[in-house]
Amino acid sequence: MLLRQVMLSGLLASSLVSVAQKAPKKYLKEYEPVAVNLMRETGIPASVILGVAMLESGAGTSRNAKLLRNHFGIVGRNNLAKRGETYRSKYREYQTDTASYRHFVKLIQKRKWYPGIKGNEDYNVWIAKLNASGYSTAEHVWVNRVTAMIKRYKLYELDDELNLAKQ
Repeated sequence: MLLRQVMLSGLLASSLVSVAQKAPKKYLKEYEPVAVNLMRETGIPASVILGVAMLESGAGTSRNAKLLRNHFGIVGRNNLAKRGETYRSKYREYQTDTASYRHFVKLIQKRKWYPGIKGNEDYNVWIAKLNASGYSTAEHVWVNRVTAMIKRYKLYELDDELNLAKQ
């Protein structure tokens, strides 16, 4: 009986790891084209767009991403109560997931520092500017996590298109 429980626990743990590993790959497959298109339009590296989105939304698994289509932790109004949801959130609701992405890049474009680094493919510069402008209250922890996300999934490779567009 004990051996069976240990085996079942091991099976459950391995399936949870498998699910956790599939979420980022599925997320990237779905949202990489959105981030690359926005990069082409705005000059904001796709690595930054996706790195922040993956961190803030748990690669699309967070309640805010699922219920509100909010991938960036942007605060604002939502209609959860009107829909009868028991989950309460201070985060903004979007009509589509892509609308969340578009709003994120619009927020960046409104920053005073945006014109000065537009087209710069160095994700570290962008993350530092976002952090300095108060995007996250977690500060250096947030910077480290977004950077780790970009490195882990090699999101910086998407920014090569930004270099090609300059030539």
